[in-house]
Order: sequence, then C-alpha cells, then structure tokens
Amino acid sequence: MPADLLFKPALELAALIRAGELTSTELVTAALARIDELQPEINAFTHVAHDSALETAAAVEAGDPRPFAGVPIAVKDNRMVAGMPMTMGSALFGDFIPSQDAFLVRRLRQAGFVIVGKTSLPEMGILPTTEPRRFGPARNPWDLARTPGGSSGGSAAAVAAGMVPIAHGNDGGGSTRIPAACCGVVGLKGARGRVSVGPVGGQSFLTIDGVLTRTVADTAASLDVLAGYEPGDATWAPPLAEGTYADAVAREPGRLRIGVALNPPLEGAELDPVCEAAARDAARLLETLDHEVEEIVAPWSNLDLLPDFTRVFGPQVSMQVMVGGKLAGREPVEQDVEPLTWTLWEHARSTSVLDYLSALGRLESIARSIVAAFEPYDVVVTPALAQRPVPIGEIRGCGSEPWSQYRRSGFFTPYTAIINVTGLPAAAIPLYHGDDGLPTAIQLIGRPAREEALLSLMSQLEAALPWAERQPDVRRRTAAALRAEAPRA
Repeated sequence: MPADLLFKPALELAALIRAGELTSTELVTAALARIDELQPEINAFTHVAHDSALETAAAVEAGDPRPFAGVPIAVKDNRMVAGMPMTMGSALFGDFIPSQDAFLVRRLRQAGFVIVGKTSLPEMGILPTTEPRRFGPARNPWDLARTPGGSSGGSAAAVAAGMVPIAHGNDGGGSTRIPAACCGVVGLKGARGRVSVGPVGGQSFLTIDGVLTRTVADTAASLDVLAGYEPGDATWAPPLAEGTYADAVAREPGRLRIGVALNPPLEGAELDPVCEAAARDAARLLETLDHEVEEIVAPWSNLDLLPDFTRVFGPQVSMQVMVGGKLAGREPVEQDVEPLTWTLWEHARSTSVLDYLSALGRLESIARSIVAAFEPYDVVVTPALAQRPVPIGEIRGCGSEPWSQYRRSGFFTPYTAIINVTGLPAAAIPLYHGDDGLPTAIQLIGRPAREEALLSLMSQLEAALPWAERQPDVRRRTAAALRAEAPRA
C-alpha cells in the first residue's frame, strides 16, 4: 500500500474503489493503521472505530455508484454518530453514546463514506485552539509545538497528517476556516442555513457544518452531499438554480471585481506581516488572472462586536452545558467543565432575554451594513488569520483569567467570526507557506448564498498555486519539539 495513498483526494480514492483497483477494506485498514501510528503525536481523535469501520468497508463493492463509496472520514466530536461516543470535548458528557445519527451524518453514510472515528475539539467548541482538558491538546502536523486551530482542530490535523483524506467540521466563529488555515487544508463555511442541524438542533444564527479537505473539488462534492432542506428545518438557504457545486469547480469564474480588506474587525488586533503579505500576494495573483482588484477598508474597524457576539454565542455554550448536566442526571457544577466554559455559562445565565435579543438585533443590523458594503464586489479577500498558529498552551480554556483567554483568541482570529454574523459563505485556502514552514492562508468571502461562485474562484486559484501535494513530514517532528515547549501554568 503506497505511503501517500491517504493524501490523495477523496474523489480520486472513490474512483479507484469504484474501478476495482483498490478495495475499501484496504483503504480503511491503511487509514486506521496511520491513525494508530500518529495518534500519540497528533492526538487528533477522541474515538477510533476500528471494528465498525472495517465492517462497513467490507460491504463496499467495486462499481458502487455513490460519490464517496468506501472512503474513510472522521466526524467532529460534537455531532451525533449512532453507536459512537459524543463528548463535546468535555468530561461533563461522560460516556454518552447517541442512538441516532445527525442528519448530516446520515447523508455522509448515504454518500458511501466510512466513518472511522470522532475528532477532537476544544471543550464545547469555544476556542480557536484544540486543547480540551479531557483529552489533551491536538497538535499541528507542520509543527507539533503549535495549535492545529479550532474548534475543528482534530479534523484539520487528521487531514493534514494523512490520517484521513477528508473530515467533518463545523464553523460558528471560524471553526472550519481557522484550523484549515493553521493546517494547510481547505475549509469552506457555507451560507447560513445551507446544511441542516437536525434532528435535535434548531436553526443556528452562527454555525454551519462542512468538511476539511485537501482539494476544492472534494469540498464542492461534499457540499452537494450535505446541502439541502430536511423536513422540519425552520430556515434553509436557497438551493442552486441549476447544476451542482461540483459543476462550479470545472467552470471558469469569469472576470470578477474583488476587494481586499486588511483592517482587522476587532479593536486592538494587530496583523502579522506574514499574514498581510499573503493577502497582498493573493491580490497580485488575482490581478494576473485578469480580475479587477482593489484594496478597501471594510466597515468594521471601529466596532467591538465581542460583547454582543458573546451574548449570542454564550447561550449556545450554555445549552450544551445543560445537555451535559441532563446526561449526568444533575445540575452542572463548576468542577465539571473548564473555567472558560463555566464563565460563559454564568455569563449566559445572568444575561436577560432582553439583553440577548438586543445583542442579536445589533448583530443583525451590523451584518446588514457589512453585506451592503460588500455588494459592489463578487468576492472580498482578507487574511485568514491575524497571527501565525500559536504555541500549544497560549490560548486555552483552563487558567485563572478566562476572559483574557477569550479575548486573546479574538486577536488571533479576528477575521472569521464577523463572517458568521453576516451569514455569508467564506473559505480559507492555503495558498502560501511562511519562512517558518507553516501554512499561510487567505480568506475568500462570497456573495449571499453563492457558494458556487466562490468555489469556482477557489478552483482557479488552486490551479494557479496548487497546494494539495504539500505534506508535513510528521515522522520528522521529533520529541525535541515537544521538549522545547515551555510548561505553562
């Protein structure tokens, strides 16, 4: 079995299985072996499903017409997979094993994916790093002393390290785009309402499910699988007028008007020169591709949306704490969760309904103004991150000053959460690498509910500066990198 097999695109692997040149059992066995080999270093998984994955793989035959038949995938540990633990990265959830699949997981199975396990996230998905107290830190395959991002950090690390060719993630404030940027993979946040959060979740103002991949084609084909109304959804994004998202990847985007915004959306955030250079280099690349490009000042410089964002995001965290308490059969206590989780729980409990609705209304008003300001542009480009992937331990949910960690996380990733507030589709793509050897990504923001146009441009950039063949040499990341990591209180 070739060592680089798991670095191939998921669609290519499915084609090999369909043609009978590879069996799903061979591929899944290879994935499980690489997970077992690298898990002690990367720590991307919270659960590995050896037996059920091999059983599912054995039932996949050559000629299977499903788009991803026989391909291994991992699911982030905040969505229900029947028969597998769902922990939310928290001890509060104990050994809870759901008896049903989330709708999106059902769709993944129907597309032929073989689920090999659950991936790590920060407790309750709060932070843009992945260091849950329950499981310990997940690590960036490009530098084991640094974060893979979050909250879908385990998924991004697993794809970057070649443990799986594709993994599920979701994004409530950048949680797909941030780890994609840290780990050098593709992360698309679809438009608000594009993917159902059923059967137990209601509509979400902030969070969209998706995938982490190595190629734009895999991202588009996965969106074709996941997108669409499910019975009972309160709201949903309008479907494509014609064709598929996969079709969009094969189309030229045409000449686009593109704005480049470098000013951070969070007061006090500073832009690292490497991140700025990537956005400027992308602008020059777009000009060579015959797009009309201009630098703009986005209408968010003097806004501090963190208080209002927290009043809306905090209750989502608190709902998860409540669910964990019900599973435990008692009221949650402070020792059940990390200090930051408890701080957000208490903040939400002290926030009145009027305060919540006022914050939501302000965010919706600001979102309207941003979407209107972006209206002249087909795409807006920003840096994906304001800083390089931070060292393990620098941003975490434990410690004596939870609010300072929370705000510090915003300085790391100021460009992402505001796009969740707008509901616009956006993606992080790893066009560049810095001199430090770490991936350097840009963010592309599309028009409302126009993922197909965004995917077409992403495909054009991928062809101009291919990234899928870049592989971190995890085996060379020695224990010295871990010993060099300073102990933190």
